[in-house]
Amino acid sequence: MANSNMNTDVVWRLHHGDQEIARLTVTGADMPWTHADVEALPGFEAFRPIFSEQERAADEEDWERLDGCYEEIRSALTMTFPDGSPVAEFILHIHDDGTAGWRWHDEPFDELNC
Repeated sequence: MANSNMNTDVVWRLHHGDQEIARLTVTGADMPWTHADVEALPGFEAFRPIFSEQERAADEEDWERLDGCYEEIRSALTMTFPDGSPVAEFILHIHDDGTAGWRWHDEPFDELNC
């Protein structure tokens, strides 16, 4: 994707179905991770517990639980680039402090791992 996606202050969006549930305003990048401040919108609170669980699993190095959280997030949520186009694949962590970190790819990860 274009480098403009890594500019600070651009907004990526998180969706549940057709509803936008969070705006992620980029604050920086530490490739391959992008970092942002999170603006929770109506509908986000239903997903906060799974992001908290994911953070605990990562802290505890419980990789199986972390994988389960990833699957739950990816089955329920989609993400769009600042231009509104869909992100094919992403790993998203939303932290309890209102920040986020994610990595993304323009092809599904399953296709990359074959």
